[in-house]
Amino acid sequence: MINEQQYTTSSLALHMFFARIMKEHAIFLAAGFTPADTDFSSTAAYYQDQFEEILLTALQLGNGMISPDVVSSGEIVTDYTLESEQKTQLFTGIAIDQEITKMESTLHGSVDPQITAELAQQVKNLNAHVQQLLDEFIDFKAGILDNVLSCSMFTANYPLYIDHVRQEAQNYKSSLLALANGQDPNDPITEGELFWDDIMMEHALFIQGQLDPTESDLIMTANHFAADYSGLLQEMRNSTAMPDITDKTLQETLNFRDFKESGTKGILACQVRSVILPLLADHVLREANHYIRLLRQSVVSG
Repeated sequence: MINEQQYTTSSLALHMFFARIMKEHAIFLAAGFTPADTDFSSTAAYYQDQFEEILLTALQLGNGMISPDVVSSGEIVTDYTLESEQKTQLFTGIAIDQEITKMESTLHGSVDPQITAELAQQVKNLNAHVQQLLDEFIDFKAGILDNVLSCSMFTANYPLYIDHVRQEAQNYKSSLLALANGQDPNDPITEGELFWDDIMMEHALFIQGQLDPTESDLIMTANHFAADYSGLLQEMRNSTAMPDITDKTLQETLNFRDFKESGTKGILACQVRSVILPLLADHVLREANHYIRLLRQSVVSG
């Protein structure tokens, strides 16, 4: 069971990572809608605003309160996030609050933060609010997927991608529920590895599918990563030697992170031909950084 300090700091770190992920999901969904679905675009803008507010609240409450490992992990913000936002706003016309990103660049952590009763209660209130909002956002994503699969809507996003972002929202909610029950949302790591290996595999599939056909080397590399994660998933389901698999998964994800970082740089420099928004490239890089931190924690504790 976790104590109140762990509950508070883990909740704030979770929001700093996932609230940004959710607001960017709203941006990517909005960018994929056609003029026929302006109502959906407006709803996506609403969720973008809501999760920006949650992210801002978490930053205001959590600066100096979360673990230094989280701050330095690259899961909250990277060296490319601000430029990625600027270019994505230019390309899509979707306004993005870049002041939040500038705030994130000044974050600092503490190994032993002093959690007051007032802060703990504020975080509990924030968690309850986010759970309710996530229920609504999950339903919104599921509705889009149903519309696409029934051929009543066209979107530039793959059906698998829409389901992918729905699953990530569900993981956010499940983590909050675990915290509310006094549990570490990353324990056991086996469940986290199964989830994030699947997410990484799908990232590789999306990347190869959104690269220009002329980018044959990058497409081939992305396909290799998809196959590697598929193999890791099968190995995890059929093995009890978890420490060995976790070590392999960490090395694989470090390599994939480097591939994503190189791709993000290339997209920002207009050196990679693709239909990948710059912010999406940075988005999947941050998710790899988040997973690497979880894997490293597992290796150390194991």
